[in-house]
Amino acid sequence: MSLTQSITELIEPAVTEAGFYLEEVQNTSAGNHRIITCIVDGQSPLNLDQVTVVSRLISELLDTAAFMDETPFTLEVTSPGVDRPLTLPRHWTKNLTRLVKVTLQDGTVTIGRLTEFNESTATLVENIKGRIKTHQVNFTDIKRAVVEIEFNRKEEASALSDESSDE
Repeated sequence: MSLTQSITELIEPAVTEAGFYLEEVQNTSAGNHRIITCIVDGQSPLNLDQVTVVSRLISELLDTAAFMDETPFTLEVTSPGVDRPLTLPRHWTKNLTRLVKVTLQDGTVTIGRLTEFNESTATLVENIKGRIKTHQVNFTDIKRAVVEIEFNRKEEASALSDESSDE
């Protein structure tokens, strides 16, 4: 079993019990030093206090793990970045009402506000100069889906909901 797998098996139950999700563990070596990066997520974006809590939890577990041997390591605990793909139902739930960019298997790209989804499809609403267009996207057709960064989210979101309610 690899070191990354051993770390994942050790910390995942504790991270889950603390109310978070362990997205990924990365292990890189720099000479005689390791960098252990744990990507942790929650039901909503993590704040600094939550990252601190989960960092302490993971650190305590790694400090006592026999498989870590004597090699010094640096622990980095972070939340997923905005470029992290939406791959699980909880990713879609967390990003409901956000602007999402979906690239389909055929290369077609759609950007729209995620208004709803179920086990097989997502509904994206696109607002192009006041014209509303709704897209039903099958999850099986998605090559990659990510959240788009918005600088005027409140204005556009309220405008979209106002226009949608008029229909």
